[in-house]
Amino acid sequence: MHITHIEIDMDGMPAPTPEIEQERRVAIFDLLEENSFALPPRDDRAVPPGPYHVTLAIRDKRLVFDVNTESGEDAAEFHLSLSPFRQTVKDYWQICESYYDAVKNMPPSKIEAIDMARRGIHNEGARILQERLDGKAEVDTDTARRLFTLICVLHFGA
Repeated sequence: MHITHIEIDMDGMPAPTPEIEQERRVAIFDLLEENSFALPPRDDRAVPPGPYHVTLAIRDKRLVFDVNTESGEDAAEFHLSLSPFRQTVKDYWQICESYYDAVKNMPPSKIEAIDMARRGIHNEGARILQERLDGKAEVDTDTARRLFTLICVLHFGA
């Protein structure tokens, strides 16, 4: 199964910076190009088959995944605490700022070093997300990385 449409609910949040908007666009494009997203059976209930449309939002300081089938049928909704993500999201945006600055002024070797650190933080965020989704949704590492980027975009405005 997979996601064929993803929406980021930014209602009530500040307008994103151009860099954040670019991160969002790239993550959505990459996610829709290739992803793995499946809902496991829960509480002996049948799981509506995908592909899925997913809306990500922050409500009451919690990350919300609202999952529907392509025909609009409710498939699942789950809420995750943002606490486990806070430090990693903060680290991610700090390293992104360093990366954006480096691209303007630094030699390629410095840019590559910063980008390697950024990938490491990104991988940590993906790992946390996969742990938090355990029993709720099954995602591969690349999908978790792209979803983590979208969580960072949401978290920036929260």
